[in-house]
Amino acid sequence: MNNNGNTNAGMGLHSNSQGFDKAFLEQLQDVYDAETQLLTALPKMQQAASSQKLKQIFQQHLQVTERQRQRLEQVFQAIGQPAEAKTCPAMRGLIKEAEEIMQKQGQDPEVLDAALIGAAQKVEHYEIATYGTLRTWAQVLGHQQAITALEATLEEEKQADQLLTSAAEHNINQRAAES
Repeated sequence: MNNNGNTNAGMGLHSNSQGFDKAFLEQLQDVYDAETQLLTALPKMQQAASSQKLKQIFQQHLQVTERQRQRLEQVFQAIGQPAEAKTCPAMRGLIKEAEEIMQKQGQDPEVLDAALIGAAQKVEHYEIATYGTLRTWAQVLGHQQAITALEATLEEEKQADQLLTSAAEHNINQRAAES
């Protein structure tokens, strides 16, 4: 262990876990791309929303997503790898679904807001699953610095999901049903 608590500064120090190290790296690259894609999608979702509360949630999460992307760059550095993205087809599909929702002509604004929340929660649930997996894998692989960063991001994703749920439950879904 080095003086900053990291048991393995680079990938592959666990000779019997090189395949697992590679899987960990590939998932990091995947989620790095997912966060990058989300940085482009969130402003569009914010613009499409009519609810000020929902616009604010999207704006806040845009800022959080930028920090999460930077945090991933720190994880790459901590494991001795360059921050490189590998196309995340899952996020591409989730964003495509959100774009289709936004492109529906003549949609009631309240219904659109409810549908945008649903699309955003699908993204959050994907990210929660991904970051939970990565955190657990980092624990198994002994990537101490990565564990802390991934746990912080996991908690932020859970908070974003809770904010979306609260917005939906406290008036957006009801207004959509009444429109």
